[in-house]
Amino acid sequence: MRIEIVNNAEGFSEEKLAGLNEFIEKLSNAILSDEYAAPQVTRTLKDAYATLTFVTPEEIREVNNEQRDIDKETDCLSFPMMELEDGSFVALPDSGDFETDEDGNQVLCYGDILINPFACEVQAESYGHSFEREAMFLIAHSLLHLLGYDHIDPTDEKVMIDRQKRLMKALDLAFDDEIKDIYEMDNHRDLIQSEGLIPAGTFCEHCGTVALLGRPNVGKSTLLNYITGMKIAIVSHKPQTTRTNIRTIYNTEDTQIIFTDTPGIHKPTSKMGEFMVDRSYKAALGADVVVLIADGRFSEPGAVEKRLMDLLKESDKKVILVINKYDEAGQEKLLPLTQKYSEIYNFEDIVPISAKTGKNVDLLLSVITKMLPSGPRLYDSEYMTDQTERVIAAELIREQVLHYTDQEIPHGTAVIINEFKEKNDDGEITSGEDRTMAVIKADIICNRDSHKAIIIGRDGQMIKRIGTASRRNIERLLDCKVYLDLYVKVRNDWQNNDAMLGSTGLSKDIDE
Repeated sequence: MRIEIVNNAEGFSEEKLAGLNEFIEKLSNAILSDEYAAPQVTRTLKDAYATLTFVTPEEIREVNNEQRDIDKETDCLSFPMMELEDGSFVALPDSGDFETDEDGNQVLCYGDILINPFACEVQAESYGHSFEREAMFLIAHSLLHLLGYDHIDPTDEKVMIDRQKRLMKALDLAFDDEIKDIYEMDNHRDLIQSEGLIPAGTFCEHCGTVALLGRPNVGKSTLLNYITGMKIAIVSHKPQTTRTNIRTIYNTEDTQIIFTDTPGIHKPTSKMGEFMVDRSYKAALGADVVVLIADGRFSEPGAVEKRLMDLLKESDKKVILVINKYDEAGQEKLLPLTQKYSEIYNFEDIVPISAKTGKNVDLLLSVITKMLPSGPRLYDSEYMTDQTERVIAAELIREQVLHYTDQEIPHGTAVIINEFKEKNDDGEITSGEDRTMAVIKADIICNRDSHKAIIIGRDGQMIKRIGTASRRNIERLLDCKVYLDLYVKVRNDWQNNDAMLGSTGLSKDIDE
C-alpha cells in the first residue's frame, strides 16, 4: 500500500516530519502481510493507497466539527473509504470504487488519515518516548482502522492491540505492554475542549515545556501543588516519592507552561530506580527550559547537583536555578550558596523561593514565562495535569502509606487500582458530572511479609487509618463519596520484576 503524504501542519518542524518518512515506508510494506489483511485484500493493497495528512490543531478540530459534530481537538482521525472488518472485505470493491491514476491505471483508495503532530509532540514527551514512536503509533493505529479493525468491543480491542504490537515491532518501535493502557484512555488521549475555555491550538505569547530537576525530597512536587492549587503530586518527607514524570499545566490568558515533575535524581539500585532516573533525563532533554531546584539549607552544591549541571552543559539547555527552603536556612547563607553554583554553571537566572509558603513563586513564574517562545496552546485551558483520576487516586493512597508507616517501611510499596467504578444516586454506572459515588478497589504491594504486617497493623488499625485518610483525599479530588477497599499483597523484589513494574505504570523505555 502506498501512503501519500501531505503536510498542512503549518508551523511544525519540517525536519521532524521528514524523519518519519523511513518509518512510513516500512509501515506501508509491513501492512502487505497476511497478518493484517486477508488474501483478497493484500492483493488489492499492492495497487492501493491511503492519504496521510499532517494538520494543525485548528484544522483537526474543524474536521471533527464537520464530520463528527464534535467540538474537539484529537491527535488523529481516520476515514475508511472501503467497508472492511478485521482485515477482510465486507463487500468486494466493484468498478465504481476504483480510481484512474495519471498513467491510466486502476487504483483503490482505502481512506484518509489525519495526524495532529502538535498533540503528538506533547504526548510523546508526556509518555517519555520519542516523537517518531508516538507518531508512528498513531499512523499505524489509523491504518488498522482503514482495514476494518476496531477496539470498542473488548474482543475486537484484543485483536487490534495484537495487530498494533506486531506493526510497532516491525518498525523497531515496540511498546510492549504500554499499548493496553493507551487503548483504555478516552479516544486515544484526546485533548477535549470545554465551552468557554481557551482551546488548544489558540496562539499565545508564551508557551512551552519546563522540566523540574533536583535531588529527592527537594520540593519539586510541593512547588507544583502550590502552583496549581490542588494536590496533583504526592508529597512526603521520604526521598524518591515521585516515581514518574507528572505533567502539570499552568494557564493564563496569554501563557501556557507545561511543567514536568520528575523523580528525584539518585543512584539507582533497582530497575524501578533506573526507570525513574531515565525519565528525569529524558524530560530535561525534551524541555524548552530546565529548572534546577537546590536545597537552600545546604552550604554548597552536592554530588547530585554537580552531576546534573555537567549533564545540562552537554545539552546546552536554558537553566534557571531555584534555591528552595532558603528561608529556613537564613538570608545570610543565600549569597555564598548562589555564588558557588554560579562558578559551576552559567544560569539564565537564579530565584530563591519557598515552595511551602509560595514566597517568590510568582517571580519564578514570571522569569520562566519570559524565556518561553510564542506558539499555539498545547492543551485546553481547563487542563491541569495529564494524570488520570485513577492514577492520582493510586498516588494519594501511596502517600498515606508513606505517611503512616513512617520509617518502618522503606521505599518499597506500590498501589495498583483494580477497580474504579462511578455510580449515580440510582446505583447505575455512570461517569463525569452525574456520578455521586466512586467504588475503588486497590492493592498495596510490598516486598515482605513483615511489611504487610506493619501496613495492616494490630487488629487492622493501621490499614483503617490509611484507608480513611486516603478516602478523604480522593473524595476531595473526585468531589463525590468514595467507597475504598484496600488489600495488602506481598510481591518479593517487585521493584526488579518487569511484569510488576509494568502493572504499576513503571517500566523503562527502550533506548531511543
